[in-house]
Amino acid sequence: MTNEFDDVRLTMDLAPAAALLSVLKNTSNLTRAAAELGIPQPTASRRLAALSERVGVPLTVPQGRGIRLTRVGRLLADAAERAVDILEHGVRQVREEIDPEAGHVVLGFLHLLGRSLVPGLLRDFRIEHPRTRFGLAQGSWRNIVDGLVSGELDLALVAPPPRAEGLESVVLTEQELFVAVPTDHRLAGRPSVRLTELADEVFVLLEHGYGLRQITDALCAKAGFTPTVAFEGQESDTVRGLVAAGLGVALLPAFEPHPPPGVAEIRLDPPVTRKIGLAWSTDRPLSPAAATFRKFIRDHSRDQA
Repeated sequence: MTNEFDDVRLTMDLAPAAALLSVLKNTSNLTRAAAELGIPQPTASRRLAALSERVGVPLTVPQGRGIRLTRVGRLLADAAERAVDILEHGVRQVREEIDPEAGHVVLGFLHLLGRSLVPGLLRDFRIEHPRTRFGLAQGSWRNIVDGLVSGELDLALVAPPPRAEGLESVVLTEQELFVAVPTDHRLAGRPSVRLTELADEVFVLLEHGYGLRQITDALCAKAGFTPTVAFEGQESDTVRGLVAAGLGVALLPAFEPHPPPGVAEIRLDPPVTRKIGLAWSTDRPLSPAAATFRKFIRDHSRDQA
């Protein structure tokens, strides 16, 4: 019968093999795992055999030219992967505490914000912090928020800012939305249009999970109708292209410096804006580099106000 002391000793035995199990989970090949860790294959094999003997059951079984983790092996590999992630985060914090200017920031943002907002912020920030490295992740609002929660992202620029436990955000700016219609549309020459006038239109929308889709659905519901959807896309440029082809109308931010060929933009009456915010997790501390970038963005937004 095991006790807590036995568990502690097993945990100590597992610690040196944690990285090996974590890599094996993804490679299913001992030779590749050893190469990725920079150790001889026989050393990796001995470590794995010793750990299997210590646990008391096999952790792997042969599969083709590789190996497959057993159920027990996968349970330990899952725990090892989480442990390695936590340790890597700690090592990164230590390195950046020593030299925050050489830190690494993982920034998530919506596709629409990658056209000008994000490149401008990164350009201005790197003037003062040229050695800071960035990892950039684009995706839907849902994917970006999930990345913050899971810890894959340090910071995120999203619209609208998320309201969820464990996340904090600050509004940076507001962005006006326009009705994008084909240039030969009956409304194309109008200076403004009420949302209720679009009740009988066919819409081209971003898929569910995108912030603009949430906003469009909510605005249409408030106006008393459910939009008829002809096409759903994952990028605003695709949506604009479908509008230009005469396949529907859409609610989008202005395309700078002017609408693309085939698209007319009409202001809504009353005007509609969406809030763009910077968000981060409150469940884990930001690295010094990420905290510096967060402060820069907040200061930048105040200067632009």
